[in-house]
Amino acid sequence: MPRVKVALPDTFLLTVEIPLRITDLNYGAHLGNDALLGILHEARVQFLRFLGQVELDPTTHIGHIMADVAIEYKGEGFYGDTLQVQMAAADVTKYGFDVVYWVKNQEDREIARAKTGMLCFDYGIRKLRPLDEAYARRLRGEG
Repeated sequence: MPRVKVALPDTFLLTVEIPLRITDLNYGAHLGNDALLGILHEARVQFLRFLGQVELDPTTHIGHIMADVAIEYKGEGFYGDTLQVQMAAADVTKYGFDVVYWVKNQEDREIARAKTGMLCFDYGIRKLRPLDEAYARRLRGEG
């Protein structure tokens, strides 16, 4: 069976640090797959804020919706680790983009690579919306 492979970009736009909590561990005493997805969510919210965006604007009801996710596990995370999550946007299109994540611990040991496909979505009318061009430029690292 072919394995998921997440390609990493040459450069990243932002790195955030997220400490592992005891509740992030599974019965194997390491970072659980469900907790990693939550950590990626937190990192993505910080990434969007860095870009001047929000995940969902409560006034306009315009935000983002996740279309897909892929995670390639590379190592274990343990209680007391501080994860460094590097992020970049890739495959920016008319309606969306991918967020690519490179997750390492404080000793620079790789924990995971991931990607989430994000679409611009109007929750008021339940339809996709085109990305604003200025936002698309920031996603590409152009300003």
